[in-house]
Amino acid sequence: MQDVNGADPGKSSIGVGIIGMGFMGWTHARAYLAANAAGFGCNLVHLCDSSPIDKAKITEKSGNLDGGGLSQIELLKDTRTTSSINDVLENADIDLVSICTHTESHVDLAIRALQAGKHVLVEKPIALSHAQAMCLADVAAKVDRVCVPAMCMRFWPAWSWLKHQIDENTFGTVRSAVFRRLGTLPTWAQDFYTNNARTGGALFDLHIHDVDFVTWCFGKPLRVTSTGSLSHISTLFHFESGPSHVVAEGGWDHTPGFPFQMRYTVVFEHATADFDINRTDQLLLYRDGTSEPVKMEPGTGYDGEVRHVLSLIQHQRAGASIEQRATVKEAASVIHMLETMRSQLG
Repeated sequence: MQDVNGADPGKSSIGVGIIGMGFMGWTHARAYLAANAAGFGCNLVHLCDSSPIDKAKITEKSGNLDGGGLSQIELLKDTRTTSSINDVLENADIDLVSICTHTESHVDLAIRALQAGKHVLVEKPIALSHAQAMCLADVAAKVDRVCVPAMCMRFWPAWSWLKHQIDENTFGTVRSAVFRRLGTLPTWAQDFYTNNARTGGALFDLHIHDVDFVTWCFGKPLRVTSTGSLSHISTLFHFESGPSHVVAEGGWDHTPGFPFQMRYTVVFEHATADFDINRTDQLLLYRDGTSEPVKMEPGTGYDGEVRHVLSLIQHQRAGASIEQRATVKEAASVIHMLETMRSQLG
């Protein structure tokens, strides 16, 4: 797994607390344990959930992307568990809090953590409205703490590779870009995921990834055209000077048993890049009449985002800085676009 911005050898350990120990909470836990093993110097201090914490319930679930070896997680012997959020926010040994609760509590908990002097990694979507997201952005701008939205595709190895090729104009300009993210409803927390008022549907939970990545690569579109429903949506992005054909599709309305799909096909002037998460050679590059696999370093976007946050904190401690790859204001802008898309659906 690539070291996102690198570990600082002069760092002291960063104490971590996770609030919300559902599927994503355990995904964050695995990523922190892996980061610590890779030399990023972090320690899982406290895990918090309103229900008794039992990882066996998580390893039996399925849905979209798995977190990579959740069944292999073994808690550090000094990691404590609690049902009290205050136990996490008032713990002086905790420097960084991951917010992995249901969406409606993200903004409130992130603000409470920042005001308690903690750095924050908050799961997406950070909110279901632009106004709510900007409340968090305003607080984050006023405190001397790192606050990062978990926009994991910016850190996924094959997506980072694609962004680099676009920025460097390696294969010429982009002519077409198509993104697909399809699957079934998650089998965990079904009372939550079947309630569109709480989740925003696949639009806010799945489609958000590709909307964010498209705007990261090509900038804010002049307008978007969306069709479908909250469970299955397709969006055409219109740019003033970007590619003339950019489309994203996201849905979780497929029949149980349908394998999760995460794909992109990007046509450059001189090459075509095609990614399929279900293929042995996940990323293929077509050019000059041939195809070749592009080897990616192991790891997921969850690993990347966690290591990036740890690096931001380590550099801040050293009086230095690195560019933050995803900001709360950027996440709020994406939510504003999702609101526009929602207004276009039947």
